[in-house]
Amino acid sequence: MYTPISQWAEDDRPREKFLLKGKTALSDAELLAILLGSGSRNESAVQLAQRILAHSQNNLNTLGKQTITQLMEFRGIGEAKAITVAAALELGRRRRMEEVKDKVKITSSKTVFDIMQPLIGELAHEEFWVLYLNNSNKIIHKAVLSKGGITGTVVDIRLIFKSALENQATSLILSHNHPSGKLQASEADRAITQRLKIAGQHLDILVLDHVIITETGYLSFADEGIL
Repeated sequence: MYTPISQWAEDDRPREKFLLKGKTALSDAELLAILLGSGSRNESAVQLAQRILAHSQNNLNTLGKQTITQLMEFRGIGEAKAITVAAALELGRRRRMEEVKDKVKITSSKTVFDIMQPLIGELAHEEFWVLYLNNSNKIIHKAVLSKGGITGTVVDIRLIFKSALENQATSLILSHNHPSGKLQASEADRAITQRLKIAGQHLDILVLDHVIITETGYLSFADEGIL
């Protein structure tokens, strides 16, 4: 039986619970319900939030990929609510990016993943990035070199090393995403890595790693011994 949130016990209402017990006491559905503000005649905001989350396998990353139009397909979600939810999830994504800004020194392939996953891990298309490092392995510049369809990208070797020289980089790390989620290096991935490694040797600029990024994981050429 549907019971409006206004008739719930005070410490069970999302806003009141937030104030009384703190944000960590709330479930994802309760936090989403606060954004929604209200449900409909037949379900509360929490029930609506639970239904939306269930449709995304209770995964906030999956929910964050929903478009405004897709969110509005849920009964009880109009344009204003859809925009509110999308904006909140985008702020969460940007917060993750802010958290890794201080990690400017590359100490492992995991550091590369932490930096690059918020940028390319959830994209539906492939992007190829280069991290340019100084002799302390600190990032002095990072740039996207190409954007392409799901089938792959085109990498300009001359442009990569032109930028390396302009930024006085002594080494670099390659990174691109696999929208398919597969953590496997293709023959094309291996070939471009070797071409860049050889080109870098002539300029005394080391290619330290090539890290393939997916939404939830990564593959490091250096770690796998295929660099």
